[in-house]
Amino acid sequence: MSEIEEAPRTYSAALLAAIAVAVLAAIGSLIWCFTLNSRLSTAQAELADAKQQDTQLAASLRETDARLKVATDALGKSVGLTQKELDERAQVIITKEKDLESAEKQTAAQVSDVSNQVTTVKTDVGGVKTDLSKTQSDLANTNSELQSVRGDLSSTSSVIARNHDELVQLEHKGDRNFYEFSLDKGQKKPVGTVSLELKRTDAKRSKFTLDIYADDRVYEKRDRNVNEPLQFYSGKDQALYEIVVNNINSRNEIAGYLSTPKGAPVPPTVQ
Repeated sequence: MSEIEEAPRTYSAALLAAIAVAVLAAIGSLIWCFTLNSRLSTAQAELADAKQQDTQLAASLRETDARLKVATDALGKSVGLTQKELDERAQVIITKEKDLESAEKQTAAQVSDVSNQVTTVKTDVGGVKTDLSKTQSDLANTNSELQSVRGDLSSTSSVIARNHDELVQLEHKGDRNFYEFSLDKGQKKPVGTVSLELKRTDAKRSKFTLDIYADDRVYEKRDRNVNEPLQFYSGKDQALYEIVVNNINSRNEIAGYLSTPKGAPVPPTVQ
C-alpha cells in the first residue's frame, strides 16, 4: 500500500518539474519575442526616418536644380545667350585652359632644352679658352726659343728662325717680309728681289758658299755656317737684307729664307 502511494507522488513531482520548465521556457520566449519586436519597431522607425530624409533630400535637390536652371536662364537672358551657347562658351574656356596647360609644359621643356644648350656652349667655350691658353703658352715658349744671332756685317744681333715653325712665328710679328727657298748646288735662282747661286756645300761641317746678286752687284758669302745671318744692303735706300740657311742635306741642297724690311721692294708676283 505504501508503494502504491509513493508512485503517484513521484509522478506528480516530475510533472510539476516539467510544467515549471515549460512555464520558464514560455516566459523566456515571450521576453525574446518582446525584445525582438521592440528592435524591429526601432529599425522600422529608423527606416521610415531615412526614407523621409531621402524624400526631403530629393525634394531639396529638385528645388536646387530648378533654382539653378532659373539662374542659368536668367544669366543667359541677361547676356543674350542660350543654354547651348553657354555650354559652348564653357567648352571653349575648358579647351583654352587645356591648351594653356599644354603650352606651359611645352615652354618648360623648351626652357630646359635651352638651359642644356647653354650649359653645352659654356663647356665648349671653356674648352676653347683652354685651347687658346695653350696656344698662347706654346707661342710664348716658341718666342723664347727664337735665337738672337749676330750678323756677319752689322754689330746688332738678329732674331733668326731655325725651321719653318719658328719662321711662322717671326712672320706673325709683322715687322719684316720673309721668302723661303731651296737651292741646289750650281743653281742660280731668284728669291724675292735678289738672286742666289749655291757654289759649294759641306754637309759634314754644315758649311756652304753662296753668291748673292742684288742691284747689279755680287756678294760672296764663303764658308758660312748653318743658321748664320748673311747680311747685305740692297735697294734705293740701302736697307739691310738677311739670308739664313737652316739646312744642308747630303744631296748638296740648302734650304732657308730671305728676310727683307717691310718697306723694301717686293717681286712682281707677290701682291
